[in-house]
Amino acid sequence: MSNGSGRKVVVTGATGNVGTGVVRLLAEDPEVGSIVGLARRIPDWSPPKTRWSAVDLASEEAALDGLFEGADAVVHLAWAFQPTHDPAVTWRTNVLGSIRVFEAVAAARVPALVHASSVGAYSPGPKDHPVDESWPTHGWPDAAYCREKAYLERTLDTFERDHPAVRVVRMRPGFLFQRESASEQRRIFGGRFLPGPAVRPGLLPFLPDVPGLRVQVLHTDDAAEAYRLAVRTDVRGAFNLATDPPVDAGLLGEMFDARPVRLPRTAARSAIAAAWNLHLLPASPHLFDAVLRLPLMDCTRARVDLGWRPERSAPEVLEEFLRGMRAGAGAPTEPMRGRKVG
Repeated sequence: MSNGSGRKVVVTGATGNVGTGVVRLLAEDPEVGSIVGLARRIPDWSPPKTRWSAVDLASEEAALDGLFEGADAVVHLAWAFQPTHDPAVTWRTNVLGSIRVFEAVAAARVPALVHASSVGAYSPGPKDHPVDESWPTHGWPDAAYCREKAYLERTLDTFERDHPAVRVVRMRPGFLFQRESASEQRRIFGGRFLPGPAVRPGLLPFLPDVPGLRVQVLHTDDAAEAYRLAVRTDVRGAFNLATDPPVDAGLLGEMFDARPVRLPRTAARSAIAAAWNLHLLPASPHLFDAVLRLPLMDCTRARVDLGWRPERSAPEVLEEFLRGMRAGAGAPTEPMRGRKVG
């Protein structure tokens, strides 16, 4: 559908953690002629080939058809993590807003839809060996984030059946970090009381070792590269995205020079639940329950079919992110704004 001057790509959630990386890499790609970045607030950031449009996907008045007209691909990244105490609000943005995007893709006959799913869409699974993309995606029903990601997996099943001409790609990354996302993720998950400058080696006497707390991470730029490849490559279906090694108390203990101390799940959850109920911590105990049950992912398909390989290891990703936490790092968009902490 491109006009000969390169692909036109529309990116929703273009000012967030992943969106900024995707826009930057697409702008550097000679095969991409133009980018339309959609966000609730237009940023003070002018990457090449990019024009901005203010759109609130939670609104029934969101007009997407005209923005999608003539697009070769839509990369759908928009997602609201808060308020965790009112899941109906995030449902309106994340589920109903996503359905509006899917419907607009079909109406504008966009050839490709690249959707940001997540490891959080997966049903509980093993921590001692990885699973591939065929693992069930029913999520953890008690956590709004997982429930919404899993619901959209079922929505896309129906969408693919009804619109076989649309090439649908589902990205399922692990936890995404970069230096510039530190302030945003501190606000989303840690809240205003998390002491950023104190997140450094040698200051923690011990590190809680909670059974099941073994997860996979990925640098945001490595995830963004997978999205860029999915726009350019004739692939369909789901792709797991993560880097090695898995993160557990042993790895974190080495990074923080702290001794892992076994802490029962119930004790850790009770502390998180108390802080969440007092509105001291944005991350809910329900999400904590889900994280303890997430499977480890096998990323072979992304390597083989996309030609994708992460450039940064898990320790490199976390070390960069922690440096950003200490510095209050950010980026020139509203979701990613930096903030000094401590």
